[in-house]
Amino acid sequence: MSVLKIAGYKKHSFVDGPGVRFTVFTQGCPHACPGCHNPETWDAEGGFPIETEDLISLIRGTKYLDGVTLSGGDPLMQASACAEIARAVRESGLSVWMYTGYTYEQIQDGIAGNDAKRALSEIDVLVDGRFIQSRRDASVLWRGSSNQRLVDVQASLAQGTPVPYETETPALERAL
Repeated sequence: MSVLKIAGYKKHSFVDGPGVRFTVFTQGCPHACPGCHNPETWDAEGGFPIETEDLISLIRGTKYLDGVTLSGGDPLMQASACAEIARAVRESGLSVWMYTGYTYEQIQDGIAGNDAKRALSEIDVLVDGRFIQSRRDASVLWRGSSNQRLVDVQASLAQGTPVPYETETPALERAL
């Protein structure tokens, strides 16, 4: 097991993917997107360390979860530790989402490092691409700007090309 530097976590989030999610805010981000809603997570020296096994135990001990979301900062700055967490979470029967400023293609091309490719193989859905303030769009589900994509990672790895994650429109949105 290893250590992950985090800014914090939220045990029950309803905005970082479908259902009730345990969201981990990793520390460190190279993108520094203007308008980012978590600029306090940019500094890789900030935050606090937590053993991955302690975080996994905390997640497993949290009731009513549908999944875990790795957010940031950028989780791929600590890809190896995030891969450990994602593997354990998926083995527990929960889905894993990850937000990153890198695109799926950049990760596959090795731009984010080899550990990032390994982390990718352990997650279900990737929300990829930098937040672009001029493309901010409150109507795109689970994303901040319209350039960001929801990628079904396992289907993408199987097909060798990015496959969009298909989602149902929430009942409230359909009613409006």
